[in-house]
Amino acid sequence: MSDYDRNYGARPAFGTATQSAAIDAGLRAYMLRVYNYMAAGVALTGVVAWFTYNSAVVTNEAGRIVGLTSFGQAIFSGPLTIVLFLATLGIVFFMSFRIDRLQPSTALALFLGYAALLGLMLSSVFLAYTASSITRTFFISAASFGALSLYGYTTQRDLSPIGSFMIMGLFGLILASLVNMFVKSSGLEFAISAIGVLIFAGLTAWDTQRIKEMYSASDDGTLVGRKAVMGALTLYLDFINLFLFLLRFLGDRR
Repeated sequence: MSDYDRNYGARPAFGTATQSAAIDAGLRAYMLRVYNYMAAGVALTGVVAWFTYNSAVVTNEAGRIVGLTSFGQAIFSGPLTIVLFLATLGIVFFMSFRIDRLQPSTALALFLGYAALLGLMLSSVFLAYTASSITRTFFISAASFGALSLYGYTTQRDLSPIGSFMIMGLFGLILASLVNMFVKSSGLEFAISAIGVLIFAGLTAWDTQRIKEMYSASDDGTLVGRKAVMGALTLYLDFINLFLFLLRFLGDRR
């Protein structure tokens, strides 16, 4: 037993370095998987939104919107709007509560289905804003998201206190948005937009750090796959909301 202990102690540096390298490689692969899933979801949402918009509007020779097709009326003003909202909400809750029982492939399919449905809902932004301003805001949002996520990944600072504060702010933001649906105050609308950008900027950094810390080298492939999908969903929601709040500032209305 004493010989075993001496031999084990004679190789700590090699063992530690090898283990650390394996964890780093596994963590990089895991985070790359998260970002790839998230990017696929964002791309799917954008494609679905664009094709939905083009199928929903009637334009004249100058390209101006002059009306809606029957499909557009159903999507933008009919009961289908409520159905889509409930469907997307249901998928998020289902994934959150059942993720530990889902196969990674099933969880990924649900995530992509959610992204496609959200694309149907978000196609309405093309009615309110010009395509060029949407594109410009998208790239600004992508650059901001990338910088914030990189900070969350690399910082040694514990962002948990910031994250808890942002979660409380998010509930306040939802409440203020509901109130403003009835009040319709332009000043409150501006405040909600500004606070929304700050909240989702903070959440992007915190969620990235939290997703990183969820990784464990001892996890099997199934568990890593589940974590990757849920991490992608979290960052996807951060990005979409950051984009929508920035669009209120940077978008050119039609």
